[in-house]
Amino acid sequence: MDKITVIVPVYNTKAYLPKCVESLQAQTYPELEILLVDDGSTDGSGELCDRLAEGDARIRVIHKPNGGSSSARNLGILSATGDYLGFVDSDDYVDPDMYERLHRAIETYGVKIAQVGRDEITPEGEVLPDISIPPETEECISAKDFLKELLMHRGDCSFCTKLVARDLFFRDSLENAGEGNSFPVGVLNEDFHLLVQMLEHSGAVASLPGHTYHVFYRVGSNSRKESKNEFSRVYTDNVVNADMVAEMVRNSYPELSDIAFRFGIFQRLDYLLHIPILQMTGSNQMYRDIVSYMRSNWGKAMRNPILTKKNKIYHTLFAIAPKGLRQVHALLQKAKGRG
Repeated sequence: MDKITVIVPVYNTKAYLPKCVESLQAQTYPELEILLVDDGSTDGSGELCDRLAEGDARIRVIHKPNGGSSSARNLGILSATGDYLGFVDSDDYVDPDMYERLHRAIETYGVKIAQVGRDEITPEGEVLPDISIPPETEECISAKDFLKELLMHRGDCSFCTKLVARDLFFRDSLENAGEGNSFPVGVLNEDFHLLVQMLEHSGAVASLPGHTYHVFYRVGSNSRKESKNEFSRVYTDNVVNADMVAEMVRNSYPELSDIAFRFGIFQRLDYLLHIPILQMTGSNQMYRDIVSYMRSNWGKAMRNPILTKKNKIYHTLFAIAPKGLRQVHALLQKAKGRG
C-alpha cells in the first residue's frame, strides 16, 4: 500500500495545533506519516509538537530555525518517507476521510495530483464564500484546462487541498532543489508559483466534490491586512507570477495567450487597487513599472476578448491617472462612510 506523508509547517500556532493534529490522527487512510516541522516557534509550539508526538508513532517532529513556510515545507519534502505528499497549515483542519478519498481518486484516474474543495471559517464560526467552487461530481481535468481555470481565477492553487506524487518534487537536497520542483522561499503566493510549473509534468488533475479541507481565517496573516496602511507583498509577488506564467504559456500553451494576458492585467489592477497612496511615488520602481506596462499595453487590453468592460474601464483610468483615481476613490469611500 502507498504511504502518504502529511507535512505541517508550524510557527506560533500553539492554540490551534492540537485540533489540526487530531484531525490528521483521525484519518481513515491507514499508511500515514504526520510530519510536524517546527519553524523556530517562540510561543511553545515546538514543545507542543514533541508532546503531540508522544504515543503516536505516525508523528515525527523536525525543529529548524525560522525561515518561513516554504523553507519548512521544503525540509519536510526532503524528510518525508511517503509516496505521496499532502500539506496542511497548522491552524487548519481536515475531514477524517480526506486523504483516503484523494488517494482513491489518484488510483482511479491514474493521475499524480488530486484535490478536494475547501472552505474558510472565521473565529466566530462564519463560513466565508468559496474561493473556488468544487465540482458537483468527480472529474479529471487536463493540465491545460486546469491552468486555464487558475488564470481565470476559478481554480484552486493551494497545495493544502491536494495530494501529490512525491516524484513531482525534488528528492536529494535543499541545495539542489531546482526551479519548478520546490516551494520558492521568501515570496508569497508560492503555491501558485510551484503548481503552474508542476502542471507541465503532472498530466491531468483529479478534482473531487465537497469541502473537506477547512481553513481557519485569521486577520493578520500574510495576505490579510490589519489596517489600510499595510501593503502585503503578495500583490507584488502576484505580478511576478503573472509574468512567469505568461512566458510559460508562450512556450507551452500559446492557445491560452489571451487568457494569460488578461491574468497579467488583472494582477496589475489588483496591485494598483491595493497599494497605499503614499507608496504611489516615482521612487517606487515596481509601481512605476506597472503603470508603464498598463500604458504601453492599453491598446492590447482594449482588444482582449476576455477582459470585462469593468476591467477595461479600470485599466484606462489607471493608465491615465493612477494616483488621482485612488485619491478620488478614497474620498468617495470616506463620504460613503459618513453617510
